[in-house]
Amino acid sequence: MSKRKTKFMCKDCGYESLRWMGRCPGCGEWNTMNEEVEVVRKGPRGAFQHTDEVQQKAVPISQVETIEEPRVETELGELNRVLGGGIVPGSLLLTAGDPGIGKSTLLLQVSSLLANQNHRVLYISGEESIRQTKLRAERLGVLSDELFIYAETDLERIHHTIDEINPAFVIVDSIQTIHHPEVKSAPGSITQVRECTAELMRIAKTKNIAIFLVGHVTKDGQIAGPRILEHMVDTVLYFEGERHHTYRILRSVKNRFGSTNEIAIFEMLQSGLKEVLNPSELFLRERSQGGAGSTVVASMEGTRPILVEIQALVTPSSFNYPKRMATGLDQNRVSLLMAVLEKRMGMLLQAQDAYIKVAGGVKLDEPAIDLAVLVSIVSSYRDSAAGLSDCFIGEVGLTGEVRRVSRIEQRVQEAAKLGFERAIIPSSNLGGWDYPEGIQVIGVETVSDALKVGFSQ
Repeated sequence: MSKRKTKFMCKDCGYESLRWMGRCPGCGEWNTMNEEVEVVRKGPRGAFQHTDEVQQKAVPISQVETIEEPRVETELGELNRVLGGGIVPGSLLLTAGDPGIGKSTLLLQVSSLLANQNHRVLYISGEESIRQTKLRAERLGVLSDELFIYAETDLERIHHTIDEINPAFVIVDSIQTIHHPEVKSAPGSITQVRECTAELMRIAKTKNIAIFLVGHVTKDGQIAGPRILEHMVDTVLYFEGERHHTYRILRSVKNRFGSTNEIAIFEMLQSGLKEVLNPSELFLRERSQGGAGSTVVASMEGTRPILVEIQALVTPSSFNYPKRMATGLDQNRVSLLMAVLEKRMGMLLQAQDAYIKVAGGVKLDEPAIDLAVLVSIVSSYRDSAAGLSDCFIGEVGLTGEVRRVSRIEQRVQEAAKLGFERAIIPSSNLGGWDYPEGIQVIGVETVSDALKVGFSQ
């Protein structure tokens, strides 16, 4: 027996209320309160949950026996690195991204690779029929007897199918289409997404099955559904990219079994996604020769250094308030660096519009890119090109000093590998490591020193 209870829940933050309100008290957004039907179960378990589990007892942590479970590596080395070395059995992974970005394509390719390694894989499609999935699999060359396709949205039937097939990996595409038979809300609602994810998490942990969930995103780029969804899963992967570009970035923003902020880069082809093994060369391939406003920085994405080009365009403004626009960077950070140039270097940028862009569609958010952004702004303002073979690395403080950054050795080695002749870095990063051959490492203490070195050629 169960009792139904009606409540209102915010779709953005999960705030609950007994009555509808136009504005959510939790996050302050308007028209986000949706009616949900809560099912209060009087029994300890649901209708289709198994009761053959042994209740665990609390034990001292010093007496817990640990077993090192081997990770399952796919043939996609980029994906293995983002996951921290491979897929952990029994983990729950969430992959989110814009519509048409390639989430289903990536997971179907991963399913094929795992099936070719004699792992039984169950691909559950809630958005396509079996024939539609087969047509896409034929286009990608995904055919294996160990890969099972199942088109279903009922969680009870999915549970029974998992018990029947006993797969090692399960892909659910997507979690917003699955519905719990005991919850009367519509599929995709906050209650349905939370209850279905909780049940799939229990299946993953008790049966030691790695489950991939595909999640939709909102117009703001956030994962649709309650925020608790990201807390429940073990790993959150964002699939990023632009429709007009063929390159896709898989970014790890949460990983309980590895490093966060790792990225993998793929190229979208007719036959599927292909790994990009040298992203630095890719992002610098179309760099203009000797153009003003262009600099190169060695940014760290997780454990990997990547060289990217930063472009700036500074032009006189025709309005009372100059425009500041940044693509791939924090706009507030750009305004801060321009204020440093005005105060410490005496440059009159108050009447200048500034447009800053990271070439290639990459998003950078670490402080080590400050010096390269600042030099690119000065280069465009002076209409004078910085050194074509120079790489700028460093954080800029409010007093105009250039501060040390982490992993400077890996950054400089990546620059030397691609043929750069000079690396302008903070003076505090000079000691304690061996400089690579073929590149001159120059330390600077202030922004003024960096500009003198950068425009000396």
